[in-house]
Amino acid sequence: MPTAVVTGGAGFLGSHLCEYLLGKGSRVICVDNLETSSLENLEHLRDDAFLFCNHDVVEHLEVSESVDVVYHLAALASPIDYLRQPLHSLKVGSYGTHHALGLAKFKRARFLLASTSEVYGDPQVHPQPESYWGNVNPIGPRGVYDE
Repeated sequence: MPTAVVTGGAGFLGSHLCEYLLGKGSRVICVDNLETSSLENLEHLRDDAFLFCNHDVVEHLEVSESVDVVYHLAALASPIDYLRQPLHSLKVGSYGTHHALGLAKFKRARFLLASTSEVYGDPQVHPQPESYWGNVNPIGPRGVYDE
């Protein structure tokens, strides 16, 4: 049974990814500090192959068992949250990614980083193709994503 670590796993997208992975027969280790998410998103995931770990990815991340893939979805994605906590948003994006990558490297696991459309700023093109560079304002309210 492959083992997946999902950071931000109690969020909207993360909880659905956990559900999908369980349905595909994976063991899932959900890592979330519940700062902007909820255990209610995980209530339907009562399964022996599911483990919840209350942990902030800004801190070093350790998993004792083997890991096949790390999905890094942890972020303060809501404008309300990143305007209220811009420094913490940057730490989750930088330290959190560093720690998730470190876990993947140590475990020799694959790594997937989920991002946000906020990196494009206020786009002038909808939908944005991969070649679109964006329309960003590094000193605006969404600046934490532009930097």
